Amino acid sequence: MEICVCVKRVPMVGGAIVVTPDGQDVDTAMAGFTVSPHEECAVEEAVRITERFGGSVTVLTLGPPQAADQLRDMLALGANRAVLLETDGSEWGAIATAAALADVVGDSRHDLLLFGNEAADTGGYQVPVRVAHLLGRPCVTGIKRLEVVAGSDGNPDRIIAGREYADAEETFDLPLPAVVSVKEGINLPRYPSLPGRLRAKRASIDVVQLGPRPPDGLVKQRLRVPAASGARSESLGSGAEAVPALMRLFDDLGVLR
Repeated sequence: MEICVCVKRVPMVGGAIVVTPDGQDVDTAMAGFTVSPHEECAVEEAVRITERFGGSVTVLTLGPPQAADQLRDMLALGANRAVLLETDGSEWGAIATAAALADVVGDSRHDLLLFGNEAADTGGYQVPVRVAHLLGRPCVTGIKRLEVVAGSDGNPDRIIAGREYADAEETFDLPLPAVVSVKEGINLPRYPSLPGRLRAKRASIDVVQLGPRPPDGLVKQRLRVPAASGARSESLGSGAEAVPALMRLFDDLGVLR
């Protein structure tokens, strides 16, 4: 079974978010980079499927040359092949990204295209659905359970996918080839082994050079960091002296009514 997993290089932001002076990007000068957690789970799911049915896993990303590091991380998890659609580092919108991915995977014979449900930085929820539309393939999103079903000949021919909704589970039965976006929690990604890391370090990555970002009808005006919530605390006093103030507060909150 041939599976392609599309991943995205995203910044690891553990503290305050800083916007560049021109207001167009998040300042990542002091940040490291990783793959969105949903997509790491998608790679793990793909590797598990091929361990059961055979085949191979290709990881595909669109980004700057440095995105090769994230592809190697996914190769260390068990993916077999990596493809980098190399850009100049500028941010591509969902429309342009989906078109570029569809151009590449449309010429291949992948039985299943896996995505993370949304990127950890932009949270757009758009690329998987747009790719499926361009390829004319069935698509389900937000999946937390995925089962591949073999036909009478023993080869996989459909999938059963489940997602959580309103304290219940929706179940979908799709023919292959199909497009699926998964959510974090569908599995627990394995920790890369030392042999896997060494193999990933030596692996070659197929690079496809892309031209300038095509216009997609969307123009970013600016980014801004939301204002702080303004939460504050106030001391009512200490010991018995604070009791009157505490009673007034309870009265204001309606606790004593």
